[in-house]
Amino acid sequence: MLCGCQVSRNVPTLPSDFQQVYVAGRMADPPVIDGKLDDPAWRTAPWTIAFRDIEGDAKPDPRFLTRAKMGWDDEYFYIGADMEEPHVWGTLTKRDSIIYNDNDFEVFIDPDGDNYDYYELEVNALNTQFDLMLTHPYRCGGTYDIGWDIEGLKTAVDIRGTLNKSDDVDDGWSMEIAIPWESLRSHANRPIPPNPGDQWPVNYSRVQWKHQLKEDGSYERIPDVREDNWTWTPQDAIDMHRPEYWGLVEFSSRPPGRGEFTLPDDAVAWTLLRRIHHAAEQYKSANQSWPKSLALIQDQYEPMNIEGLGEPRISQDAEGFIVTVEQTGPNEVREYQFGPGCLRSMKATAVPSS
Repeated sequence: MLCGCQVSRNVPTLPSDFQQVYVAGRMADPPVIDGKLDDPAWRTAPWTIAFRDIEGDAKPDPRFLTRAKMGWDDEYFYIGADMEEPHVWGTLTKRDSIIYNDNDFEVFIDPDGDNYDYYELEVNALNTQFDLMLTHPYRCGGTYDIGWDIEGLKTAVDIRGTLNKSDDVDDGWSMEIAIPWESLRSHANRPIPPNPGDQWPVNYSRVQWKHQLKEDGSYERIPDVREDNWTWTPQDAIDMHRPEYWGLVEFSSRPPGRGEFTLPDDAVAWTLLRRIHHAAEQYKSANQSWPKSLALIQDQYEPMNIEGLGEPRISQDAEGFIVTVEQTGPNEVREYQFGPGCLRSMKATAVPSS
């Protein structure tokens, strides 16, 4: 699959519910971080698909278009986003405010894909930043560190219209982000900057509130109306903290728009474990306990039958619920494990030569 097209949809041989994929090209000339996606490097970088509701097909399509682009070099991970918006507004100006209380654009990165020690960044139309590190997903007992900062972070916003001016109609706003690789080194657990061909779980979210006008003409959120959450890859729940659902970004040595996505050999195994773990969580929500056998949830997930993939197993220990499956290849057997505590891990054992 060449990601020089206008969408970054799945390779046809991947599971139908596999997350979105994207090839980030290597930028010979870095973009100027001014919020405008008009640099030469951006022109050839493909757009992601249009963002969808965080719950996927369960909810209507978003009211406004949101798309993103990506690129990289030895110093930075570059992200560009464009958002249609007839009324661009923002209120929060203090760094590390809870930015999603305004309309915002959010970035989530889990370099090693284990669901632990991942990063979040939120930016509003006033270019106010909120960055934090999370130990692991909240639903699995995780917590956060707001004191952590992306050292050397660059962000900029460009507004096609007027900010906080309600008597006109805007076209939208765009954003550029440059995240220094060095700021991610401490918990990346993999090469920094990435090696060409490395694939990282990444996702993006746009928080959009419905608003009304106050007597002075300024904007305010409509009370008791929940925000919309529009994402690159849907999460099947109103919860961005499900890294197993995030998109997969491959870092290519080729220029933007010229790279080819490589089929990950663990795609089927992780998709199956995600399906089973999600079904088990739904069972636990309804029954206040984890299922003790797959038979109890077998009608709640779609099985996968491919050569080399073993039968999945579930178990529990003092730390929580675990789903495992083995996949046999020509040279090794890999055991994939989801849990406990939402941790994803893999152990490989060499196959003795005959």
